[in-house]
Amino acid sequence: MPLTWTDSLEIAIALDETRPDIDPRTIRFTDLMQWCLALNEFDGDPEHCNEKILEAIQMAWIDEREN
Repeated sequence: MPLTWTDSLEIAIALDETRPDIDPRTIRFTDLMQWCLALNEFDGDPEHCNEKILEAIQMAWIDEREN
């Protein structure tokens, strides 16, 4: 099933697996958006992305990395 912007935890897990060298606490939202769009399983519309969504993905990624 393709990922969309509402799948913040699943996106965070995918990003953690594909970008293990990135510290999610220090990322720029412009980079985060591009990394989400580049995920093979991602099928979200870039027009539906906003700062609140990116923040939720970032927080889920931080939580995933810490656990």
